[in-house]
Amino acid sequence: MNINSHISSLLYRYQCVTVPGFGAFLTEIQSAQLNGSAVTFNPPAKVVSFNANIKNNDGLLASHISLTEKISYEEAVTSISAVVNSWMEKLQSRETLSIENIGNIKLYSEMTWFFEPINNTNYLTSSFGLSNFISPSIKREELKKIVEELEEVAPIIFTPEKKKNYSYLKYAAAAVLFFGLAGTFGYKQYYDTKIEQDILLVEKSVQNKVQDKIQEATFFISAPLPEVNIAIEEDTKNYPYHIVAGVFSSEQNAKNAYADLIQKGFKAELGPKSNNGMNPVYFQSFVEYGEAKSFLDSVRNSSNNQAWLLID
Repeated sequence: MNINSHISSLLYRYQCVTVPGFGAFLTEIQSAQLNGSAVTFNPPAKVVSFNANIKNNDGLLASHISLTEKISYEEAVTSISAVVNSWMEKLQSRETLSIENIGNIKLYSEMTWFFEPINNTNYLTSSFGLSNFISPSIKREELKKIVEELEEVAPIIFTPEKKKNYSYLKYAAAAVLFFGLAGTFGYKQYYDTKIEQDILLVEKSVQNKVQDKIQEATFFISAPLPEVNIAIEEDTKNYPYHIVAGVFSSEQNAKNAYADLIQKGFKAELGPKSNNGMNPVYFQSFVEYGEAKSFLDSVRNSSNNQAWLLID
């Protein structure tokens, strides 16, 4: 199985994607950069790094593969293990492991790993549509040289003559220059505003398409359940970490699953409906990542081994 695309897809939404038994790919947001030597402006981006010490299975990658490939969670774990074995054999042979759209990894010793990220993919969704911009340099010295050369070839000689009163021409020329500059700056401001509006429209369209693709690759349709009518209280607190019990195309099925979790003693929640109409159901939501991870391990060992962690 080629898990490169699955890892790449998860890096758009998560800060850490762990490959069980191998290591974890981490992302960090980097602000816009200016390369002074090349006069190049780089947009904000997610920088990918690798940590070989994080190897525990947090279930994120296996759950994602299980949903997208339509296989069981155990089969996904087995497939990941087979890929990791092939990767380690290649690294032990001192070959370079190339992971598409992510980076290259080399193993110099058991304690020395070298990771070189590939920068042709920007995993920061808010920067879609933005590319590097190279500003042309201003060549003031060259223009000065040309003027000096022209003065040497054709020197300017002033000859005395009678002065006439052309003061009215001064004011007329000043008026023409003022209105000309006003029109030029007004047109430039209109042109710049139009360009900015077009760029914002393109960025918004690309972001919407990417979000739809990500959600289509994550959510799945569960078997329908009997209808149960329950009252739902809106939670106004901000809990960014959610332990997902299931995702349903039917809102009524989601309510039934929610009622079943409440009856079992969980602090269950109904998540907000996604853009493609899917209804997530959470075992519980947390403010801290550590609490959410501990609860996820407990739920997998006792109730549902296919539960997974969603981060807003």
